[in-house]
Amino acid sequence: MLLLAAALLTAPTATARPQASARNQAAAPVPAATLTEVTGFGANPSNLQMYVYAPATVTAHPAVLVAVHWCGGSGPNMYTGTEYAQLADQYGFVIVYPSVTRSSKCFDVASPQALRRGGGSDPVGIKSMVDWVIAAYAADTSRVYATGISSGAMMTNVLLGDYPDVFAAGAAFSGVPFGCFATTDGSEWNSACSGGTVIHTAPEWGALVRAAYPGYTGSRPRMQVWHGTEDDTLRYANFGEEIKQWTDVQGVSQTPAATDTPASGWTRTRYGGTGDQAPVEAISLQGVGHNLYAWGMAARALTFFGLDASGPAPQPEPGSCRVTATTSAWSTGLTASVTLTNTGAATVNGWQLGFTLPSGQTITNGWGATYAPASGAVTATNATYNATLAPGASVTIGYQANHTGNSAAPGAFTLNGAVCTKS
Repeated sequence: MLLLAAALLTAPTATARPQASARNQAAAPVPAATLTEVTGFGANPSNLQMYVYAPATVTAHPAVLVAVHWCGGSGPNMYTGTEYAQLADQYGFVIVYPSVTRSSKCFDVASPQALRRGGGSDPVGIKSMVDWVIAAYAADTSRVYATGISSGAMMTNVLLGDYPDVFAAGAAFSGVPFGCFATTDGSEWNSACSGGTVIHTAPEWGALVRAAYPGYTGSRPRMQVWHGTEDDTLRYANFGEEIKQWTDVQGVSQTPAATDTPASGWTRTRYGGTGDQAPVEAISLQGVGHNLYAWGMAARALTFFGLDASGPAPQPEPGSCRVTATTSAWSTGLTASVTLTNTGAATVNGWQLGFTLPSGQTITNGWGATYAPASGAVTATNATYNATLAPGASVTIGYQANHTGNSAAPGAFTLNGAVCTKS
């Protein structure tokens, strides 16, 4: 069932942040810079819990972000396991963290009630949470967004389908199309969809979305989708089906208007436009499984939403980075030390170091960064404490690996997709 499968996703651990007890009140701001549970927020047929995070400085008429947890997780887990709250501190928006109370801790993305506007399940409760925040903060109703991981990614698809007049855009990390998980027997799990065997034409997928709100003729939310090619929980075929669905909903071509590689092992395609706010954006991660979310990805989602005024992490020009890498080996293992230096003139805010391990090497653990996948073409993503590299600054990271005879260090490195000098 969904709990056993999607609960395999474990978000990165973050530094503990303050939380407050429940508040049952009419819509009014919550304590600043503290995760606070709010009760009595409106229609809530499936008994969801609502958590709100508002930064110390909230912008006038702020944007609202709904951040939806994975199966087996919770709103507080999503708060501590992702960097959205830190980004809210920087940009002044307010975050809603819905939390499931049913035993599976999975969002309802399967029932007929969930797949229609006002149907009486989880989407209704989440819509009530959004309404509460809009009232409490005089929020900008044109800037409401949703993002989620795994079960939360599936709910992101559902929210954008049920409430196209509420959400301006969404970002789904390891999800499936709207309606793919539909069941009529009360089951939360759809093996055909999870296995990637539910295939439709783009118009058929689009029709499922349009049927959630019959007669709606307004604008539709933009969608960003992320998927790993080795996802064995929600198979990679669902990525292509999401693209078909949302390009049809947006009325744009399924042929990419732009294709690039924003980081090693990533392929990004944009549909209906070439800029950061294209109608549909899709990021495929080569060799990555279901647990694809890494620190730094949230900032790219914010760029897609338009909430990040500074744009994505700077892309260094070739030659603006230098890497020194050494290994110390024993019979079947090795320890590697990698020092990255920013030799450019601009500060790097958020980095991903790409490299290819020699054949036969497999990373068993690492420090200073997160590493994925464990072999082949690897991407090392910054930790929260070392994300910023000023001009001339260096960071040293490392890993241990098994080897089958070749204990050499990687021969080449890229920083945010740009080639580094190796010394």
